[in-house]
Amino acid sequence: MEQNRKDFDELGPAPTMRYYRVHTADIAYITQQPRGIFTTVWNLVDKKILTEEEEKEYWKNREYFEEVLPVPPFYDQGNPDHATTWFKNGEEGNNIWKQMTFYRDMCKKYGVRLYLTETDEMPGELVYEDDFQIAIKDTKPNLKLVTQVLL
Repeated sequence: MEQNRKDFDELGPAPTMRYYRVHTADIAYITQQPRGIFTTVWNLVDKKILTEEEEKEYWKNREYFEEVLPVPPFYDQGNPDHATTWFKNGEEGNNIWKQMTFYRDMCKKYGVRLYLTETDEMPGELVYEDDFQIAIKDTKPNLKLVTQVLL
């Protein structure tokens, strides 16, 4: 897996497959799936790892992304279906990924290993969809995935 390692500066264009997730190897409690980049950086804030200036920048970024990237409504109910979100490999989803430099920079700075997982099929049962992303529950057991190390 290490031979696929890429630096964020070398990442280049967004993935070419249909759906993708950026995550850690850490398994999230609710979903029992690898933890996504948004909650990963939130954990850095919550654990008081970021500097005061970085934390201010985090809140600016979070406010921005909550305005431009729809928050799936199931999060208001505590994610009862244990859904995971995947970016769509399309103009909107890829544009959001390109804008997430602060999140990538914080992971890089604090040594958080990130992975990019891609699939060209619906990864599970669809429970939410917008122009940027999908959310699924019950990940397919034999889902064909391509995963590479980003950091």
